[in-house]
Amino acid sequence: MKKYLVIGLLTGAVIMGCGRVENNIKPGEEIPRLSAADSTLIMNTFMLTEDAWNSGDLEEFMKGYIVSDRLVFVGSRGPTYGYNSTLESYKRGYPDLDAMGKLKFDIVDLYQVDTKTVIMIGKFYLTRIIGDMQGYYTLVWQKIEDNWLIISDHSSGEEVQN
Repeated sequence: MKKYLVIGLLTGAVIMGCGRVENNIKPGEEIPRLSAADSTLIMNTFMLTEDAWNSGDLEEFMKGYIVSDRLVFVGSRGPTYGYNSTLESYKRGYPDLDAMGKLKFDIVDLYQVDTKTVIMIGKFYLTRIIGDMQGYYTLVWQKIEDNWLIISDHSSGEEVQN
């Protein structure tokens, strides 16, 4: 029996205020390549979330997400809005290390939309005593001040039949 699940790994929505993101790329201009420094910042933050999950620390895991009511996580049950709601949802769904298991990410694609927005697409693998899961995620990263944070996380997966 397949069971769909949302791994809410990164959450987010459209950032603060009215939620509109200013795009500073003019029509006809080439979208800039992600700098090595920005790529390193994103990857470091992303790997910290994986390490925090595998340590059973949901508070630390959520440090990769924007602390805002505009954060959105979308899974098989629909959207969850806001940092606090997302964290509480994780705590209910993953109350202990057995439920959390061990998480591994593979990045399939990472591309810059504009100077302050990056999209990451990948696959996750969750190994657990209660049953393994795997699926895909799409994360929207926003550069806020000097940090890259997840503002939107769309994740879905299914149980792995052994």
